[in-house]
Amino acid sequence: MEDRKTIRKWFWVWSFEEEEDWLNEMAMNGWVLESVSLLTYHFARCEPGEYSVRLEMHSYDETYLSFMKETGAEYIGRMAMWIYFRKKTADGPFDLFSDIDSRIRHLDKISKMLAAVGAANLLIGIANSFSPARLGWINLLCATLLMYSLGRIHGKKEALERERLLHE
Repeated sequence: MEDRKTIRKWFWVWSFEEEEDWLNEMAMNGWVLESVSLLTYHFARCEPGEYSVRLEMHSYDETYLSFMKETGAEYIGRMAMWIYFRKKTADGPFDLFSDIDSRIRHLDKISKMLAAVGAANLLIGIANSFSPARLGWINLLCATLLMYSLGRIHGKKEALERERLLHE
């Protein structure tokens, strides 16, 4: 029986929760995330349900990584702006966000990144549209996709804000 496996898989930025669910389903089936790289997930055999996996958009920060280590979470790695952690389920619940407001702040962080990169692609696309190569359509397509992503994240944020109102 194999002790390691690699899976290449694509997740859109707005589906980070589905990515996390998939990683936890893999852990429930005895495959824990061992490392991550561009669209590539490396797993190691483990006891089914031994680990929980979480991910978050977060800049590289040694202080934050040290804090997470103190909570019992293991740093797995990063892919672009996303950081991955795992923790043994025997150590208790593992959640990176303690309440609705912290989840909303996380979505705000994602929104700011998408808006900045989308605006940059829009400006570059417009500028490149006037060049002889006429390749601005690539950046305009990227800007459109990023703005769509921004809309999906905004929808998640609005749902959390409605939920927060129900709990107040």
